Amino acid sequence: MSHSKEVEDFFHQLQLEVNQRELSTLSPYATNSQQASRRFPESIDPRSPFALDRDRILYSSAFRRYSGKTQVIYFASQLDEMLSSRSIHTLSVSQVARTIGKFLGLNEDLIEAIALAHDLGHSPFGHDGEKFLSKQCEKHRIGQYHHHIQSLHIVDLIAKSGKGLNLTFQVRDGIISHNGEVHNQKLEPQKEKTEKDIEKYITNMKTGRKSEMMPATLEGCVVRISDTIAYIGHDIEDAIRIGLIKRSDIPKDLRISLGSTNGEIIDTLVKDVVYNSIDQTFICFSSDIADKLYQLKNFNYEFIYLSNKLEKSHDKIDLGFKLLFDIFLEDLQSNNTHSKIFRHFLDSKDKSYLYATNNAEKVRDYIGGMTDRYFVEVLRELVIPEISLLSDFKQESQCK
Repeated sequence: MSHSKEVEDFFHQLQLEVNQRELSTLSPYATNSQQASRRFPESIDPRSPFALDRDRILYSSAFRRYSGKTQVIYFASQLDEMLSSRSIHTLSVSQVARTIGKFLGLNEDLIEAIALAHDLGHSPFGHDGEKFLSKQCEKHRIGQYHHHIQSLHIVDLIAKSGKGLNLTFQVRDGIISHNGEVHNQKLEPQKEKTEKDIEKYITNMKTGRKSEMMPATLEGCVVRISDTIAYIGHDIEDAIRIGLIKRSDIPKDLRISLGSTNGEIIDTLVKDVVYNSIDQTFICFSSDIADKLYQLKNFNYEFIYLSNKLEKSHDKIDLGFKLLFDIFLEDLQSNNTHSKIFRHFLDSKDKSYLYATNNAEKVRDYIGGMTDRYFVEVLRELVIPEISLLSDFKQESQCK
């Protein structure tokens, strides 16, 4: 859509004024809009570059699928609409991160864009699904599957019908650097990071060489620390709701130090981060709170994430990933254009995506983008008419 020169000049001037106001209000340690950079130049937009990124993410098809993906409890929305889905977690991360960012005088548009996109690459069935899909990816020699790497792959290559969203480096960096499963007391930006650093990190992770990489901005650090703040208490509430644990199971000293409800835990952690990070070049917890948070993570792993009750259908789901991977890979090799991988995925993709990915990578991207419900429906239709994953979970839930 074309605009008159008068309109273009107006918005160019408006953007300059907005940038100037931003410089006068943000912390000197914040990332301002003038620092934003994209791989492919674009025409002027009246929104800040990070706000533009946020809007592109918000209206992407991958973002819409968040609501159908598991956070911890499989088939959350089918079992109990009060349980957390991936969309609830993502919005919680955004809210927590923006709250911290506002107190610290950081760029909230950048924070929100990173937060909304950070989990786009999660496969169906949460971290268990990620593990099962990664096994198939390694089997077919395309490297391990890591959801934060896949999140970047989505915004770079899969989204917008395979053309990518052309997000800023700062947002893309925050996405791939968000790893909330790694425990850190202190996060200090790796300011001189380049595209080559990101490429090296991806190569290392896909080949099983574990690597640590800090975000390039304070805003990215805030999202990374907020990821933990957002999920730790939410997961406890979900586990209590379905009967995995009781609130009294949380060690007493942790309840005293951090709180026993999601709201109390978030309040404690957010205040601690802000108090210890104000006017600093880093984001951090106090040493005592960091230690208590580490203990609470260990509690969650032992009694929630690794619970035998949640492992009930592991073998079925693992087998499901294998079966679907093999079926769709065969469909590509035989050019079966009636297959769902063509009709529901590849037929809408731009040539740039089709040429840049091999068959196994296309299967990975298709399966990785599925929601829990769609995965089961496809599996039921193609290979296991009597599959009863959902009924298993419903029956177990009703027994609580």
